[in-house]
Amino acid sequence: MTNQNEIANPQSSQLPQVKGPEMNDRDFLNDGLSTCKYLTDSLNVAVREASHAQLHADLLQILTETHHSGRELYNMMFQNGWYKLEAEEQQKLQQAQQQFSGYSSQFPY
Repeated sequence: MTNQNEIANPQSSQLPQVKGPEMNDRDFLNDGLSTCKYLTDSLNVAVREASHAQLHADLLQILTETHHSGRELYNMMFQNGWYKLEAEEQQKLQQAQQQFSGYSSQFPY
């Protein structure tokens, strides 16, 4: 059964029909993407709390590179059909936009 709101590419035929205990390409990419997500979360805290200017700059550079790596891994997974997204309904998007646009009147500038 397919979800009509699903955004995905067809799955690559590179994966075996029956999954064994060994890691395949999808497993390696998924592990790398999960690692990038964990690292960017942790690095964001480190960047925010770094008190030394050069340490802050170095951590920020590493954070940026890690975000780029995660995006490349995501793109590879999406292209191979191993990462699926679900489109949101237009009405829900409009409701969220209306809710948050009201907050702008609370900004001090």
